[in-house]
Amino acid sequence: MKCNLLMALMKLDIGGAETHVVELSKELAKRGYNITVVSNGGAYVNELEESGIKHYTLPLHTKKLRCMAESKRELRRIIKAENIDIVHSHARIPSFILGRLHKSMKFPFVTTAHWVFNTKYGLKYLTDWGEKTVAVSEDIKKYLMDNYHVPEENIFVTINGIDTEKFSPDTDKTGICEEFGIKDEDNLIVYISRMDEDRSLVAKQLINVLPKLDTIVENLKVLVVGGGNDFENVSALAEKTNEILKRQAVIMTGPRTDINKLIAPAKLFVGVSRAALEAMAEAKPVIIAGNEGYIGLFDESKLQVGIDTNFCCRGCEAATEEKLAQEIGGFFGMWDEDIEKISQFGRNLIVNDYSVSRMADDSEKAYKACLKKYEK
Repeated sequence: MKCNLLMALMKLDIGGAETHVVELSKELAKRGYNITVVSNGGAYVNELEESGIKHYTLPLHTKKLRCMAESKRELRRIIKAENIDIVHSHARIPSFILGRLHKSMKFPFVTTAHWVFNTKYGLKYLTDWGEKTVAVSEDIKKYLMDNYHVPEENIFVTINGIDTEKFSPDTDKTGICEEFGIKDEDNLIVYISRMDEDRSLVAKQLINVLPKLDTIVENLKVLVVGGGNDFENVSALAEKTNEILKRQAVIMTGPRTDINKLIAPAKLFVGVSRAALEAMAEAKPVIIAGNEGYIGLFDESKLQVGIDTNFCCRGCEAATEEKLAQEIGGFFGMWDEDIEKISQFGRNLIVNDYSVSRMADDSEKAYKACLKKYEK
């Protein structure tokens, strides 16, 4: 099946859903789809355009009525101009707007649920899940059925597919080490996430426990990657910790797109969701911890809870500084062969079960199911 496909999302800044759309678009383009992406723009626009994928900039990131009206008008024009066969939306605002357009234009309409939304105060009715919905985990599938009564037969479960050639144990770390003064003997922890208030809890916890860990782990450094509305607060904590330790133990990079290279020098990764999977793909040991909970150092015993929560810790015990400090301290006391075992387990998991190819296959199943109605 080859067709003209429109991908819509709020923006293309650093984030798991954004990277998901970029990787999915690139893979589908390789399969012969003609992809057009619409968003408010951001750091990943260049990567799309370098892959030959057209991007339109619209204010899909805001609920302001004027912007939504503009987006609706321009989306109608783009769908006609690009002769779009299928629309695939990846966020609440574009899905709501496209849902209104779908009623009049009658295009095949697929959405992806990357996260769970607040359903209070009538917000439930500002959400449109299309004719077929792709959910990135089993718990989100259940959420869709319980909260929005989406029929089970209309939901296709997928994964956050990772490019295992781009995110590889062989990724060159030289440039990053030179840029940030990282040495081979440094015990570097890498943390990657948007630095928004609802995402930055563990970044703060990690920075706060560093002085305590510094007494038991030699040459300890933390590289914090990401930008957002809480970046200044996180940076202030980093400066305070660096003053206490009298060295630059915490390095704040701000938003970056060269994530594979930033992961490369890590001895340990801390984070959730797609970033955690990317670190596993590079055979890095991973502590899964975020605003929604704490799974801990990932190994075979944590596999099912990881899968069930899409590696986001939804419903797990809360992340605390005490848990984080204890687990990090314990990790740096592990035997090398035990570290190698969990590192290789993570790499094998991504290669076998979390490939970009499988992610594209799952979306294609949703497209084909959606198109059946129109073929009839």
